[in-house]
Amino acid sequence: MIDIILMAYRDLSERKARTILTLLGIAVGIAAIVSLVSVGYGMQEAITGELTVFADLISVMPGKLAGMSYVELGSFTDRDIRDIRRIGGIKEVTAMTHGAAEVEYRNERKPVFVLGGDTDALSSFYVEPVGLDEGRWLRENDYRVCVIGNRVATEFFDEPVHVNDKLRINGEKFIVAGVFKKASMLYAMDVDPHIFLTLRAAKDVLGNEKAKYKYITVRVYNIEEVDEIADELEERINDNHGLDEFATAMTMGSMLERISSVFSILRGVLVGIAAIALVVASIGIMNTMLMAVMERTHEIGVMKAIGAKNSDVLSLFLLESCMVSLIGGVAGCILGVILARVVSLVVSSALGMEFVPTVKVGVLFAGVGVAMCVGVLSGFYPARKASKMSPVEAVRYG
Repeated sequence: MIDIILMAYRDLSERKARTILTLLGIAVGIAAIVSLVSVGYGMQEAITGELTVFADLISVMPGKLAGMSYVELGSFTDRDIRDIRRIGGIKEVTAMTHGAAEVEYRNERKPVFVLGGDTDALSSFYVEPVGLDEGRWLRENDYRVCVIGNRVATEFFDEPVHVNDKLRINGEKFIVAGVFKKASMLYAMDVDPHIFLTLRAAKDVLGNEKAKYKYITVRVYNIEEVDEIADELEERINDNHGLDEFATAMTMGSMLERISSVFSILRGVLVGIAAIALVVASIGIMNTMLMAVMERTHEIGVMKAIGAKNSDVLSLFLLESCMVSLIGGVAGCILGVILARVVSLVVSSALGMEFVPTVKVGVLFAGVGVAMCVGVLSGFYPARKASKMSPVEAVRYG
């Protein structure tokens, strides 16, 4: 076995350029898989880490989730709010309303999403994690006052909107009291394109029919009871509306499960894309080994003539492909860790959300294992072809 290892090393050393190129093919494929999976795990942990602070929160929506889509079935009523407040273990109930409105700024009109609710609750949900770029947050006694998201201020209109500028929302005059900072990826869709009002102002500007409660948030005293309370919430609201699945109460645990499933699908897609590089690398290994068999036909004949068995020749060529794959796999893992850190810096800068890639030992071992499998499978046919050669014909070929 030692002789076979030495011969394999010698043969690979004599063909440095070809060996290095084959190594690179394997390394690039493994690096792509390791880096993308590590970045995916890092993003998932960053998002779930931020969401866990809302472990005592239940989000209630008048509709149902069908796969990745949401189907709205109506709106909540004052009776729903009263019934929710009667449930034991609930610390705080906040009702919100939202809807699209026509917003006018300096003779330019745009449709903008308006959200109204309890000012203290909205502050804890959005102002504390995002922050204001200028101005102040809403007070409960404010009426013709609004706070706008960063995109509304900077992108929606030809001229930027600042504090103390006037907007017309569905024909009603409002003064801008504050402007949000640009939100991170986690809050961008909830804050940047929206205008925030008090609940009273939102009901007035959206009209009675459109200003029904579209969203309820509930905080509980005991986190361990959150699932039980969520089930009771759904049951009471469903009874009020005479439907089995009118309301959907989502706890942070269920949200995290959905996020985890989404990231699992995303990682699978990314690994599938990166696997294309491994397919190309496996073709490269097979091509390299076939060329090596052709170039060493005479050598194979001599080996067999002096007593080498078919299994010895098979082992020699399989060992060569495994050595190339092993070194390429290890190099790919190292390159993948470096690449993951670079990608995380770029993505963090682009999304405004800091996270570090999570490099799991299992992913590294899997990367090396995949590389070895690719090497064995790609090298088997050339190795078998070499082992089946007739000694007489092989020697004559030289």
